[in-house]
Amino acid sequence: MAAPLGQQKASDLPRWVPDAARHYLVHTETGLSIRALARASDCHPSTVLRQVRRLEGRRDDPLIDSALRSLSAQVSARDILKKGKLKAMKMECLKSDPHQPVGLTQARIDQEAKRILRRMCEQGAVLAVAREMETSVVVRVTPEGEQVRTAIVDREIAQAMALKDWITCPDPDGRIARYFITNTGRAALRRLTAQDDNRASGFAERSRDPDGDAGWDIASIEGAHRPPSRAYATESPLVGLARRKDRDGKPFLPRELVAVGERLREDYELVEVGLGGSASWESFVNGEALAEATEGPKGALAAHGRIKDALTELGPGLGDVVLRCCCFLEGLEQTEKKMGWSARSGKIVLRIALQRLKRHYEQTQGRYGPMIG
Repeated sequence: MAAPLGQQKASDLPRWVPDAARHYLVHTETGLSIRALARASDCHPSTVLRQVRRLEGRRDDPLIDSALRSLSAQVSARDILKKGKLKAMKMECLKSDPHQPVGLTQARIDQEAKRILRRMCEQGAVLAVAREMETSVVVRVTPEGEQVRTAIVDREIAQAMALKDWITCPDPDGRIARYFITNTGRAALRRLTAQDDNRASGFAERSRDPDGDAGWDIASIEGAHRPPSRAYATESPLVGLARRKDRDGKPFLPRELVAVGERLREDYELVEVGLGGSASWESFVNGEALAEATEGPKGALAAHGRIKDALTELGPGLGDVVLRCCCFLEGLEQTEKKMGWSARSGKIVLRIALQRLKRHYEQTQGRYGPMIG
């Protein structure tokens, strides 16, 4: 089923659509020739031809196919060939109106991609997409063969990432398609985290243009109070600690403690997706009580309540470390500096916090936790 990429107005393709997809859609939906497309885009016809052939060859990919079908309605709805004159068309179908309201923006794609691509960089991680479902999940297979859900992804975001070639599905057949991060996706993650580094260091503030407008987009402003870019390192702190051994040769973090941290992270993902990132975590990390969430999807509100109960049970210090390491995916070294702890003490505090969190979950939710969809 086609997902919500076609919710935008039919007058223009969204700004985030890659040039290759834009060329493919205009060529297939309007019949505009390859040479005309190349002239309009100031590139060689062979470049456009390769783009069109590659997109056509990827129509077996369920995310690519549904994205193109949704976007094609916006091209075919334009009566651009009514007069049969290229000059009358003015190549408007190749451009996008920067003032046009759209449902899916580049800022939102970038913000979501930072957390999703980071989780897909973990060893054994894939994005599982069911054809009939509106949301997808990132699943990581542990060395013991267990599957741990680490992120929830809206279908329209997954479609955009596939269209941008950030993820790929080697075997699209079957009811469940499994996607892996590509080299292009890794490069995009590095670029996005570098932008966060610049903002955290104040570079963006120094890069204002002569007219006084900051070189920030909406995502920059919305993410100003979010965890810094180290939160999107290539590996979760829990995964790294699970590989370490203690003095007895056993894993420093047993898999049941890793599962507890992932359970908290899953609730965090539900809140971020369901409430659109509107939940404020700053109050807790600043030593205040976590603000109550009153409006939003039922599942997201329930997840927010579970996080609030867990952090209240753990209290300052232990609650801070699980929020930073399990939810923000902040590195232990960075957490130690922010909390004013001595070097290499963070892993001990984190293990104690996870043990307490495990006991809290068993007492309030049972061993396997709540049933969340």
